[in-house]
Amino acid sequence: MSSRCSVEGDLEQGSSTQPLLDGRDVIRVKNLAVMASFSDGAQWPSDNPKLQPVHITLDIVFDITRAADTDDLVHSIDYSAVCKTITASCDASTYKSLEDLCHAVLSAIFDGHGQVQDAAIHLTRTRALLHPATTGIRASRTRDKPRHYSEELLLSSLEYRTIIGINDCERVDTQLVRCDVELVGAIRPNATFQFRDLERRIQKHVIQSSYLTLEAFAGSVAQLVLDFDEGHSDYVTVRASKPSALVCAEGPEVEITRCLRDGKIVAYRTVPIASRTEAPLAQFFSSVPSTSASSSSGPTRAALALGSNLGDRFANIELALRILETPGVHYSRFSEDAFVDVVDTSFMYETEPMYVSDQPKFINCACLVETNLTPLELLTLLKRVETIVGRVTSFRNGPRAIDLDILTYEGRVIDTRPVDGRSASLDDLEGHLVVPHPRMLEREFVLRPLADILPEYIHPNVHRSIKVLFQDLIGKQLADTPQMNKVLPFPRYPFCRPTTPTEPVSSQLPQVPAVPPTATYWKFPVVSTLAKPHKTPKRKTYIMGTLNVTPDSFSDGSVNNSIPAALKYARGAAEAGADILDIGGYSTRPGAAYVPPEEELTRVVPVIQAIRSQTDQGNLTHAAREILISVDTFRWEVAEEAVHAGANCINDVYAFRGSGYPVDASSDEHFSKMRQVARDLAVPVILMHSRGEAPKNKDYSAYEYAEDGSTVEGVRVELGDRVESIVKGRGGLRRWYVVTDPGLGFSKTVEGNLELLHYASTFSDPDTRSGNPPRPNPLAGYPLLIGASRKSFLGSLLEKQDEQGTYPGRETKASERDFATSAAVAWAVQQRADIVRVHSVMELGDVVRIASAIMGV
Repeated sequence: MSSRCSVEGDLEQGSSTQPLLDGRDVIRVKNLAVMASFSDGAQWPSDNPKLQPVHITLDIVFDITRAADTDDLVHSIDYSAVCKTITASCDASTYKSLEDLCHAVLSAIFDGHGQVQDAAIHLTRTRALLHPATTGIRASRTRDKPRHYSEELLLSSLEYRTIIGINDCERVDTQLVRCDVELVGAIRPNATFQFRDLERRIQKHVIQSSYLTLEAFAGSVAQLVLDFDEGHSDYVTVRASKPSALVCAEGPEVEITRCLRDGKIVAYRTVPIASRTEAPLAQFFSSVPSTSASSSSGPTRAALALGSNLGDRFANIELALRILETPGVHYSRFSEDAFVDVVDTSFMYETEPMYVSDQPKFINCACLVETNLTPLELLTLLKRVETIVGRVTSFRNGPRAIDLDILTYEGRVIDTRPVDGRSASLDDLEGHLVVPHPRMLEREFVLRPLADILPEYIHPNVHRSIKVLFQDLIGKQLADTPQMNKVLPFPRYPFCRPTTPTEPVSSQLPQVPAVPPTATYWKFPVVSTLAKPHKTPKRKTYIMGTLNVTPDSFSDGSVNNSIPAALKYARGAAEAGADILDIGGYSTRPGAAYVPPEEELTRVVPVIQAIRSQTDQGNLTHAAREILISVDTFRWEVAEEAVHAGANCINDVYAFRGSGYPVDASSDEHFSKMRQVARDLAVPVILMHSRGEAPKNKDYSAYEYAEDGSTVEGVRVELGDRVESIVKGRGGLRRWYVVTDPGLGFSKTVEGNLELLHYASTFSDPDTRSGNPPRPNPLAGYPLLIGASRKSFLGSLLEKQDEQGTYPGRETKASERDFATSAAVAWAVQQRADIVRVHSVMELGDVVRIASAIMGV
């Protein structure tokens, strides 16, 4: 195919699609109806000439100033005579094509009317094709440049029925689409364009298509037309519309202009059009990420699937990702500038084995990478990583320490198998690359993680989004489909890097940060089927005990700030059923004294070390020594030392932004340090919403548009922004390590805190309740922690008099609010909170257990 692409500034004078009016006067013969004989048949080819109706509009550029001043036709052009010339030309001969007639009419005008210097003509044949459509041509010509033509070939009012749209009903029934095509360029005089062949190709393509968007539909038609035209035109314009899509408008329409450059279709200009009427659009189409191949000047994005069901499954996956990001170190054939950057990750899931059930459960996830490796180079790297981590070839779909697959590579469709030997059963994939992954559409353990990171990606083969494909799969699965669980792994610390050759493989990779072993993991059930009957999976609400080793905390300052007292609390919490212990050494209560990092370290680290100690100190039970520990700190130095001492998690009330509000340059530095520490240590993080000092910054009026409350929306937007910045991009934390906390009691009014509790379940919903259609929720899917224990807003509520009863209201100390806390905790369980943070573990643990039992009925 030849390559040509023109821009307006490069066109010669006279080659635009309209005559060179430039504000000059025009005499027009508009829509003259004539009959002309054509040798190419009417709706169908014929050996005998056929009379056809033709509509002609002629524009003649002519200065009518003198005719206007004198009111005398002698100083103008007699349009009646022009009409006779046009009619005579149509009657004079049988024409082989519309182009032939166009050139004959223009020649007759210039030959018979010496005053005409510039003219433009528009001819249409309304009965040239079998299907409803109009073929046409627009051309302009100047007397002194008879060889310079500007022509546009027009194929208008094409109508077909096809599957198109994003709504459920649009995926079931066909609907009418209309399409106009214009080919613009210096086409050779006397050439004949095969309108009929092009229309048949478009018809076949449209009827067999099933696009989600008009944008993709129009782009595909433009590509087809340019391929058909073989580079003779400068560019093509396609207009596509859905007449039935909008109630109060003729319909949405997209107009695009494309040309060929170096054999590739590229945008010439893009013009979205709402409607041909004045009625406003009731809706418009959400944009979707491009699925075109990446530019050679930038990195390519590819989605990878990761799975493991042998050994330490979580550590295997983390190690694989760390090796993946240093391709040149582990594979010498790559150039020094080879790179693979993980820029997003999915949640992590535990799944039952598929196809071969007699093997351990899998841990599955997905990641999005940016790379300058080709598809085959990336595949080579994945196989190398599998070898390093420890994959041993067993049998198809059998167990493995790590399994890595390329799911997508931009929008490319790749199949390296021989064309004449491709097996429909997919038994011939060994040693070859097929992208998109051929089995991804049947696997929930692939589509669910992929939907976490690329929900709007359009599958290039089936032309549907990953989100829709995943929803379709869930809708088809049977009631006995095995349950999937979202999982949150906790690493085991303290952890010393092994030095002997017999130790885990990570010890033999000095270029890769050491990966800690896994201590345990938590499960959060997800719905894997909509079939009836099915029961909502039972949920466990995990209990976090609160151990403040400070002299001035709002609730229990000076109570547990000695090692013996702290160990006593740890033992009691473990015996009472705490799943994790949150240890903090810096009070965030209003007016609390500043604590230097060094002092915070001396408060927290010795307590963690004492709990993890294997001595008899504190008479700790095995459960107490093994209990998970989170360090409640916003300082990266404290977090790092605490984890190395034995903590398994970081709980940051400022979500990596530091205590300042609003954020500034120091916040960015703090953010970078905390994110790097958490990523290197591979620990879960609890990210809480706050706005600096707890009693300040409580105005959420900017979010009053939200249906479920301005405070809820403010937390969702602001915390969502922080989470996105922590998870996404180069150096981001794995998504599966993040827990969210709406921050009850921090920069919220009493009413705002109640609002957060009331709508707590919405924090992890897929969409918000605002917008039409509802906007995606940036906190969707993240485990939720609720920390209402003994908070001051509970005290404020207890101070209020019962206006319809005898309760006078009373002031309470923080330690007197456990009964009030129990109501908030019971509600949190009802709202599907995954974790509740409490002070009195035994008493509030009972509340969790009873509320969970009621919820599980």
